[in-house]
Amino acid sequence: MPAHEGTRTYDAVIVGGGHNGLVAAAYLARAGRSVLVLERLDHTGGAAVSTRPFAGVDARLSRYSYLVSLLPDKIVRDLGLDFRVQGRTISSYTPAERGGRATGLLVGGGEERTREAFAALTGGEREYAAWQRFYGMTGQVAERVFPTLTEPLPSRDELRRRVDDETAWRALFEEPIGVTIEENFSDDLVRGVVLTDALIGTFADAHDASLAQNRCFLYHVIGGGTGAWDVPVGGMGALTDALAGAARAAGAVIATGHEAVRIDTDGQTAEVTYRTADGEGTAVARHVLVNASPQELAALTGDTAPEPAEGAQLKVNMLLKRLPRLRDSAVDPREAFAGTFHIAEGYGQLATAHAQAAAGELPAAPPSEIYCHSLTDPGILGPDLAARGYQTLTLFGLHTPARLFAGDNDAVRDELLKATLAQLDTHLAEPLADCLATDADGRPCIEAKTPLDLERDLGLPGGNIFHRALSWPYAQEDTGRWGVETRHANVLLCGAGAVRGGGVSGVPGHNAAMAVLGE
Repeated sequence: MPAHEGTRTYDAVIVGGGHNGLVAAAYLARAGRSVLVLERLDHTGGAAVSTRPFAGVDARLSRYSYLVSLLPDKIVRDLGLDFRVQGRTISSYTPAERGGRATGLLVGGGEERTREAFAALTGGEREYAAWQRFYGMTGQVAERVFPTLTEPLPSRDELRRRVDDETAWRALFEEPIGVTIEENFSDDLVRGVVLTDALIGTFADAHDASLAQNRCFLYHVIGGGTGAWDVPVGGMGALTDALAGAARAAGAVIATGHEAVRIDTDGQTAEVTYRTADGEGTAVARHVLVNASPQELAALTGDTAPEPAEGAQLKVNMLLKRLPRLRDSAVDPREAFAGTFHIAEGYGQLATAHAQAAAGELPAAPPSEIYCHSLTDPGILGPDLAARGYQTLTLFGLHTPARLFAGDNDAVRDELLKATLAQLDTHLAEPLADCLATDADGRPCIEAKTPLDLERDLGLPGGNIFHRALSWPYAQEDTGRWGVETRHANVLLCGAGAVRGGGVSGVPGHNAAMAVLGE
């Protein structure tokens, strides 16, 4: 919709063409509503895109978000998406040193093999039995809570009745997750593996009174009703390309290179002013859905913006000529890196790293986790790279709050990356640097993104990957019926900052569309 066409009227204007905005557009257009999507960039997808970040190298990486758990099958079915995920045969591998020798914990490859791995590491059956009980509990919670994400918000009491397990409710919703981890597990390494799901993009201690870590843990174990985290076939861009295709096929207009700059509304009709390379234009709509952060929503409507929630992660993308050999020779690198490879994530290590970062210091042993997308989905590599045995690696670092980078982002990023890779190297039989591929200019194929980089590149306030602190998946004061409502009756928040937002889920987009359709 070029600016010179003048004002057009739509049933809904969607600000932002990320995955949630595209989900909303597809649902509304399929319901017969006229829809315009305004996207600032020259492409859709937001943070859920696949790109070739290394010059002259034919490898498509999921550059920012990289695994799928929270996307309901319901959305894929409802929208007829040509998109699928592939499960990982190995859940995780955590290297360790016990008694002066390299060992580790491999979870996956069958129940008996996992049982044997626990016994070899811990010297008995107790920890594996506790593991089964604990994840049996979270599995039941997942089955009961996940379906509610695409329903109107339940009250706290309604959700508690749905969970129907007072032990699980106390463990996940009422007491710091550290309490139940310490009650159930004895081994420091096993405790750390459990805790990591509570710390992804969340700067908190296991015993943080805010329970921010519990909310993070909950979203990481309920996905799909099972808690499984799967690999998007074709990369994350395959999902957003499928969503854009579904929206267009249903009749939605997607205008890239159109930056929304203001929303004026009287609660009944809204006017959205946008800017293009050619000038300004306006679109009128009954409803406006904003697929952006709460801060951006406030900027568009002229309201007071909430304080941003601080992001706390390091994201690193790599391309290797080969997977590195491990010091633990009992494990094949292809298995170790196919699941989540935990680094410096023992329970005590995580507590120390949090304390150091809270004191304004970089963690001495930065905790992180890695996985290899191309082992599960080799199609993201060009045929030549795949034939030569190249592999991708994605690393996600924890306990690196944005405040640590405020003085000199570039220098601190370099220091943290060096320290993080040094921690990985302690578990390898060869330096990772020897395995890195090089791009067309002879530079190592590795890129790192701090919270400040994500704030700059993606407009994430504070670099927070969830747009703001994660919320409980039940109604609280002023959350509205669907968790997408704002103080303006016809302006809805359909991004990750909505209640039940965060992660690549499409849930806020679905719920905003349902709010518009009155369902």
